[in-house]
Amino acid sequence: MTSILTNIAAMSALQTLRQLGSDMEKTQAHVSSGLRVGSASDNAAYWSIATTMRSDNGALSAVQDALGLGAAKVDTAYSAMESAIDVVQEIKNKLVAASEAGVDKAKIQEEITQLQNQLKSVASSASFSGENWLQADIGGKQDSNAYLAVAGDAITKQIVGSFTRDAQGNVAIRTVTVKLDESNVLFDLSGGDAGILDANAAKGVRAVKDTSGIDRYARVNTSARNDTTAVYKDIGGDIWIKGDTLGNFTEGSTGSYLVKVGGGYVDAVYSTGAKEYQISTAALLATNATITLATGVSVSELDISKLDDYRKTGGAKNLGMGDGTNVTDDQLMDYLISFVDGQLEKMTSAAAKLGSVSMRINMQEDFVNKLSDSIDSGVGRLVDAEMNEESTKLKALQTQQQLAIQSLSIANSDSQNILSLFR
Repeated sequence: MTSILTNIAAMSALQTLRQLGSDMEKTQAHVSSGLRVGSASDNAAYWSIATTMRSDNGALSAVQDALGLGAAKVDTAYSAMESAIDVVQEIKNKLVAASEAGVDKAKIQEEITQLQNQLKSVASSASFSGENWLQADIGGKQDSNAYLAVAGDAITKQIVGSFTRDAQGNVAIRTVTVKLDESNVLFDLSGGDAGILDANAAKGVRAVKDTSGIDRYARVNTSARNDTTAVYKDIGGDIWIKGDTLGNFTEGSTGSYLVKVGGGYVDAVYSTGAKEYQISTAALLATNATITLATGVSVSELDISKLDDYRKTGGAKNLGMGDGTNVTDDQLMDYLISFVDGQLEKMTSAAAKLGSVSMRINMQEDFVNKLSDSIDSGVGRLVDAEMNEESTKLKALQTQQQLAIQSLSIANSDSQNILSLFR
């Protein structure tokens, strides 16, 4: 039916043209923004997921920055610790050199003093962003269970490590924790002398292992070598056997022995079953015993030009190795070398821990970078437009639009054709 009031063909062509215009508008938006899902109206589920993941990725970016800051702090502490280890190694070398006969200990002490000042400089300079992990107020105190001075107020440092979201949508920040205590702080700013380099030498005891291989402390026998009614003979391996003044020595399990540890002599016994010499259980300190520390005899303070102070009976710096002049310079030097070497081992262990933390942070940085890239890729798969497809669709819509316009023009011309019927 042909009607001059209702042009069905024109209405149909116009509706098609409107739909094509709407489709072209969407396609052009996809092309111009590069997004297939640019708003919630495009796809509410995908838009919601993408928005959340972009937010999480922003948090991961902040985590990357925090990891970089943490890595810088650890690297600063590690570099300074390495430098301090080199200096302490040099102090140990100077002590070994000073043990030779005829060496001017005062001259060598001048060099050691400079090295000690260098240690303080290294520790005080190991600061990044206002934090120094090598010197801190850790409230040193003497703990009977640990024997020596320990941190009364250990400091916990935390480095942001990751941002997580669980299946329920709960978010959390994970951290890498570093504890500053007597095992890795070089100087205790509290004055408690719990740092590795300001810790004082133990008086009259030596670190040993018991028959079970457990670390213990044993008393130094301060009178055995000074006993005028007996003689001791070196039988090798720092083991000395006791005999009478006539040169008679009782060997085996019934004999009396000493083992030399750090310049001091500790009672030992012969173990028939193990066929070796072991620390006498009678010489071992009880697990709750308190050790007396010499005052001012630390790696950063020791002074080999004042060995008389270290053997002076009743003196604050007495190392508890015997009665006054009966303690030789060689014995004192042996103990100082042993003590410095022990602190050097602690520093090496502390550097190893810092190195492991640094490695973990580097691995976490790599993981966060990869995770961020994965999130970007995943979000892209959800919402990014496929440009080849969109460009092809746009070209097709443009063609359809031209055809729709032509169809509308033809439909509108039908009313003109009706007029010719009335001529």
